[in-house]
Amino acid sequence: MTDSIDRLHQAVIAARNADPATSRTARLFRSGRAKMAKKLGEEAIEVVIDAIDGNADAVIKESADLVYNLVVLWVAAGIEPREVWAEMGRREQLFGIAEKLPKRLAEPPTRRKVVALESRRLRKRQ
Repeated sequence: MTDSIDRLHQAVIAARNADPATSRTARLFRSGRAKMAKKLGEEAIEVVIDAIDGNADAVIKESADLVYNLVVLWVAAGIEPREVWAEMGRREQLFGIAEKLPKRLAEPPTRRKVVALESRRLRKRQ
């Protein structure tokens, strides 16, 4: 599957500057990253609805659309598939292939609260 996504990634890169009148990919790039993200979300929702309805054939077709739109967004964000595969490999090493990264490990470290020194507060009040 990674080969298919790598080929799709290359095809998206090749098509992003094509004529928007004839290329769906070029139209997405012209419409901007927000529209790309919206399309990705729409496809994800369609997959969810079809899965809930038990329509496996539609889930397969919508999943292909979902992957396409994800790769388009990757290209727009400057992300290479190998970067995603590396993250998946890292997670597999830590948690096994079936595990999702626990939220507590995915969140960035919390920043310490900045507190004004008492002497600065007194100067500001005067």
